[in-house]
Amino acid sequence: MDSMELEREKGITIQSAATYCKWKDTNINIIDTPGHVDFTIEVERALRVLDGAILVLCSVGGVQSQSITVDRQMRRYNVPRLAFINKCDRTGADPWKVLGQLREKLRLNAAAMQIPIGLEEKHAGVVDLVKMEALYFEGPSGTEIRVTSIPEELMEQAEAKREELVEKARARH
Repeated sequence: MDSMELEREKGITIQSAATYCKWKDTNINIIDTPGHVDFTIEVERALRVLDGAILVLCSVGGVQSQSITVDRQMRRYNVPRLAFINKCDRTGADPWKVLGQLREKLRLNAAAMQIPIGLEEKHAGVVDLVKMEALYFEGPSGTEIRVTSIPEELMEQAEAKREELVEKARARH
């Protein structure tokens, strides 16, 4: 949705945008808002009309002051949310640190639903902890997905993180 050249170059949202997509029989409206503090009011307006939200966090920068502000706004309007940790291919990527920050700084009952296959320049895909399968991002832009079994060297971690996911989900009810 980031249409400005600077947005694509930096990998950030500068200007709000709205679009939609269809998933099975459901229309999904998407509002992409900037994370910068200057857009706090705009985010607040968007949250008033949402059924749910995705809090996108950088695997390098993690939970920042604006993330805390947006989380507070989501709580105010009782907006259910998922957190998505992106940019695992960047230098310094540490999604486990960010998961810890979700728990500590935002006091969320957070658990991973995927684990990365490699980080930084070695990031090749993810392990889906629900389906227990590996997804590799291939092709020039990583848009071709190859599904295969979980690599042996990640199986122990995948089983442990899946158990943690189940326990966190169970604790919620």
